[in-house]
Amino acid sequence: MPIRIPNDLPAVKTLEQENIFVMTETRAITQDIRPLKILLLNLMPKKIETETQLSRLLGNSPLQVELELIHTKSHLSKNTPQEHMLAFYKTFDDVKDRTFDGMIITGAPVEQMPFEEVEYWQELCEIMEWTKTHVHSTFHICWGAQAGLYYHFGIDKKPLSEKMFGIFPHTVDYKKSILFRGFDDVFMVPHSRHTTVDIEDVKKCKDLKILSSSKEAGVYAMATKNGKQIFITGHSEYDANTLANEYFRDIEAGKPIKVPVNYFPCDDPKKQPKVTWRAHANLLYSNWLNYFVYQTTPYDIEKIK
Repeated sequence: MPIRIPNDLPAVKTLEQENIFVMTETRAITQDIRPLKILLLNLMPKKIETETQLSRLLGNSPLQVELELIHTKSHLSKNTPQEHMLAFYKTFDDVKDRTFDGMIITGAPVEQMPFEEVEYWQELCEIMEWTKTHVHSTFHICWGAQAGLYYHFGIDKKPLSEKMFGIFPHTVDYKKSILFRGFDDVFMVPHSRHTTVDIEDVKKCKDLKILSSSKEAGVYAMATKNGKQIFITGHSEYDANTLANEYFRDIEAGKPIKVPVNYFPCDDPKKQPKVTWRAHANLLYSNWLNYFVYQTTPYDIEKIK
């Protein structure tokens, strides 16, 4: 089944070119099916890029997904055209009286700031509190995961001596985890961050279970009982050239940056990166949608409250 997104969203053209089945709103209203309602809080600066990446993964499953986009009203996006924001995005106030089968909270380029100093922190806290009663399963990514761990469980992020930047091997620590059902013994995940979450701090929290980690990149996936809240520290949704674009941007700006690990062939930035994480990225999101959203969410979505 397809992902249902707004008719004119830029992601539609991109996904159709990739042979991903997209259903526009106009066609979807003719079907007598209750789609999974997924809310995306997009905190990334390049919102069109991020919404396309996540739509690609959410659309690669047998389930019909209706994606709705929101942004924080306390922060004005400088990297996405205002026409796009007005056409496709709502604010939390527009959706807070509704319920959703699932929600994704993305990363954000504010990880080196204390949480309380982030411009939209109070608004994000209100949203994260709301997810406890209005969302069946919430999927947090990178800084979004760090913010969720801090807000819900008091687990603070810690600075790294140098940027965690590249594609790193991971293993499944909890072998019975259905979020990682079908995963190989070793799988690759992109990371791009200056901070981390100490695995020992997570182990002290009785409400969290560590599902996956990496010797190089640290703890990767954590979840509460029944997957009500899931925290992912990496960026499985990244495109082939996302890390390359970050690398060349920083080089041009004169920032100290190393070549991303396990990314360019022979560590040569002149060569085209090889994608080694796409299959497991699709499986991760398919498993989340199937096992933590579709299989357990009530048919009457209002009963989520």
